[in-house]
Amino acid sequence: MKFTSFISGLFIALLFFTLNLQAQPDRITGEPFATRSEVIAQNGMVATSQPLATQIGIQILKNGGNAIDAAIAANAALGLMEPTGSGIGGDLFAIVWSEKDQKLYGLNASGRSPMGMSFEDLQKELEKRDRESIPPYGVLPISVPGAVDGWFELHSKLGSGMPIKEILAPAIKYANQGFPVSQLIAYYWQLSTPVLSEQPGAFAEEMTIDGRAPKVGEIMKRPELGNTYQLLADKGRDAFYEGKIADKIDAFMKENGGYLRKKDFAEHTSEWVDPESVNYRGYDVYELPPNGQGIAALQMLQILEEYDLASMGFNSEEALHHMVEAKKIVFEDRAKLYADMDFANVPIEKLLSEEYADERRKLIDENAGRNIKAGASILEEGDTIYLSTADKEGNMVSLIQSNFRGMGSGVVVPSLGFVFQDRGELFSMDQNHPNVYEPGKRPFHTIIPAFVMKDGEPFMSFGVMGGAMQPQGHVQIITNVIDYGMNMQEAGDAARWRHTGSTQPTDAADDYLKGNGTLSIESGISYEVVRGLMSRGHDVNYDVGGYGGYQGIMLKEGVYYGASESRKDGHAEGY
Repeated sequence: MKFTSFISGLFIALLFFTLNLQAQPDRITGEPFATRSEVIAQNGMVATSQPLATQIGIQILKNGGNAIDAAIAANAALGLMEPTGSGIGGDLFAIVWSEKDQKLYGLNASGRSPMGMSFEDLQKELEKRDRESIPPYGVLPISVPGAVDGWFELHSKLGSGMPIKEILAPAIKYANQGFPVSQLIAYYWQLSTPVLSEQPGAFAEEMTIDGRAPKVGEIMKRPELGNTYQLLADKGRDAFYEGKIADKIDAFMKENGGYLRKKDFAEHTSEWVDPESVNYRGYDVYELPPNGQGIAALQMLQILEEYDLASMGFNSEEALHHMVEAKKIVFEDRAKLYADMDFANVPIEKLLSEEYADERRKLIDENAGRNIKAGASILEEGDTIYLSTADKEGNMVSLIQSNFRGMGSGVVVPSLGFVFQDRGELFSMDQNHPNVYEPGKRPFHTIIPAFVMKDGEPFMSFGVMGGAMQPQGHVQIITNVIDYGMNMQEAGDAARWRHTGSTQPTDAADDYLKGNGTLSIESGISYEVVRGLMSRGHDVNYDVGGYGGYQGIMLKEGVYYGASESRKDGHAEGY
């Protein structure tokens, strides 16, 4: 009897202990889902998707460079070490806070389509390939790479005066001596290699090891890219757009049926633009105007501000329903109206107005909306890098750079060591669409940097890379910080959602969302919430990947708080 009582008591004690454990958070401080603490430092901060690139940025800061110099150095390193998402064959966008000027600058360093390829030329090329849309690989989707011009624009306007030779030196050294390939990059490299090796040029020779992708931890050397970087360090921006590099590209394109010519490079320019903003609960959130999709995040925030998300609860059924519905509504405007503003009249003022948000909010009710159209009269994939830097003077950089789909077009001009982007895939072939292909035009762009100001002072530099996930990710980070009080790392670690199926800027002008699309969620969202969303008519599934890659830096009372993406190889570091 005593033994039975002992066993019963032990069982009750163990049950109480187990229940008590389950009720406790799995971290001493912070949200239970946080993977690690924020990085906190006074003098400088760098957050990138590759630890070695972060270290290079920090070293530039320690050597006397500013946040702009560090961003260029880190971006050069990422183009070397993470070619699956970046490189000088692609484009660049940045938002920069200049402490000296007390001003927020925006830079659109995206390239344009070939002047020598008309709409009719492109149509004939597609007919040869039995296609209606622009292909993702080969010479046809290549537009002028804008990243290098972006580096030199940032360096000349806002850099510290540190020579570009010193800024590019670490990446050049790693290119020649080699670097160990990190885990997620090795995975993406392996996915891209088979199809890209079939494209014209030297992909297999310069981007693989004996025809295969490098493995995790394997040392990869890229001497051809090192030579190209060295030429930029010695000769400057014109070596790329007017010198030897442009000559090689011109000759290659003529030999391989491409349309880009040296003239396209010589006439390329980046554009300094004023970032657009909306005020969300007292915080001014900034994005760049089209040809990118940044204002989609601002439109979503305008709609959501009228809802008390904090009271609804983080990742609750009600909160998720309203956020997803806002996304669906805004993405129809994105598909129909966003385009190169040199060619199209994008009604930004109306799209970001409170009156328009009030009008569009009427489409949201208790059930999932269906068959939504744009209100005012791609692409789900896309690998990208995002980085943020900050220095002891108070300058902060939000920079995003990409080759678009995976490693881009697969086209490598022999001896140059980089893959060209395939951004031209994002043009529409509907002549009634604002984003229709035209010579000398910038395609619709997915990559978007973000910045937040509070009472006229810099508050947060952040981004969430990854195709159409980016505006959705930006809104999730903003609401996590502002509505739910999360710190920078918690805001990125929290379970995310992603809605797909919206109309794309590459579709016909009269297309619209038919049905309600698909809502993908991470496992951190409870099944009770999933059931509730399903009961509202949402098509919900669990999905691995596709939720973007986040980096961020917050400035609070003179101290930087850095965070990096736990779903990737990311690393934030300060000093």
